[in-house]
Amino acid sequence: MTTMLAGPIGPSLADFGKDPWWISLIKAVFIFVFLMLGVLFGVWTERKLISRMQNRYGPNRAGKFGLLQSVADGLKMGLKEDLMPRTVDRVVFFLAPVIIAVPAFLAFSIVPFGPMVSMFGVQTPLQLTDLPVAVLFVLAMASMGVYGIVLAGWGSRSPYALLGGLRSSAQVISYEIAMALSLVAVFLFAGTLSTSEIVNAQAAGGTWEIGGLSIPLPSWYVVMLFPSFLIYVVTMLGETNRVPFDLPEGEGELVGGFHTEYSSSLKFAMFMLAEYVNMFTVSALAITMFFGGWQAPWPISLWDGANTGWWPMLWFFGKLVIAFCFFVWVRASLPRVRYDQLMALGWKLLIPISLAWIVLVATVRALRLEGGDRTLVMAMLGVIVVVIGVLYYAFDTSRERKKKDQQAQVREEFARLRNEPTAGGFPVPPLDLPHYHGVSSRPAVTRADSKEVTSEAKV
Repeated sequence: MTTMLAGPIGPSLADFGKDPWWISLIKAVFIFVFLMLGVLFGVWTERKLISRMQNRYGPNRAGKFGLLQSVADGLKMGLKEDLMPRTVDRVVFFLAPVIIAVPAFLAFSIVPFGPMVSMFGVQTPLQLTDLPVAVLFVLAMASMGVYGIVLAGWGSRSPYALLGGLRSSAQVISYEIAMALSLVAVFLFAGTLSTSEIVNAQAAGGTWEIGGLSIPLPSWYVVMLFPSFLIYVVTMLGETNRVPFDLPEGEGELVGGFHTEYSSSLKFAMFMLAEYVNMFTVSALAITMFFGGWQAPWPISLWDGANTGWWPMLWFFGKLVIAFCFFVWVRASLPRVRYDQLMALGWKLLIPISLAWIVLVATVRALRLEGGDRTLVMAMLGVIVVVIGVLYYAFDTSRERKKKDQQAQVREEFARLRNEPTAGGFPVPPLDLPHYHGVSSRPAVTRADSKEVTSEAKV
């Protein structure tokens, strides 16, 4: 059986839907302003961090420490002439940036910033709204963004933009499946899909009593469901088209990806805006699902008032900044993967591991609820570890065999080219000429001859 310990409990589903309209309007405006300012400072922070990692200064001209550089770039793109190619589908070309930007803002409406507070004399939760299926709402809004990318490529009537849109659709399908599966374990332990209820489930720790043995349970799911967290981290990079999974915007092979035909105007700015807002959204979802949401980390949590009032909003923003810096660190450290590696990682690794992990978590959860035997749980864990080891060994040996076969094919091809002087469709000089063995066909020049030449040159 499970014994739960008391902890700071925030608002529940019953606390939503009771705010006056002007309180909801204030929250909505706050979220919009926060995301807009977050994008401005996020661009500046990313450029500064990457420049310092590369031993550069970064933006340092516009404003103190270059803080106004993002504002200048935004004004430039907003006031620049909006050029539209002659052959584009004008309606689709115009709607694509809107379709990708609007869902990015809507997804942030169910993110909890803090507990119940008093706002102008009204007790209200620091969250715009909540739903019984709030996490599914976030996933649905994230899925809507790919329509904007695909329509931008299709409406541009350009092969480069169309390839970028098709890449994005295939990438999002594979990585959204793995992302949704990584969150199933959280739903099983929290017993709900509401974001506020998931934060409350992580607020109270507990112990698991099995056969007279008391096992402490951590409060944050990042410890107890660490494999789910690792899978989510990889999928959120693929979901936001960030390095090393920015294949839809591969500048090296696609010029600019799905927005190749968009000039550096307001439409192009909306694509960049949606990218950074999506980064904030997936980071906030990771904080809510795995890091206790607005709860204070240890040792700040030892303070009695750490999780009351307006202080939790500070802890939430601090976690959000750390998550954003992780995005920047990954971009500055890892190169872009190949497209076949991207798809193989999603379909052949992340999804199978997520399914196996869900089966294990569901079994453990059922045993916890029914007071299962500890020996059975340990046996199941052992079987899972053995199966994973066998699969890894089989995959590793198959990869080595494939590598050896490729090397043998290369050696055979070189041998064939050596024996056939005309291989390749054009005459090839034989490989037994003197200069192929380090012997020059030119007459040797002795030291005496070189001295004579040097003396003649001086004369």
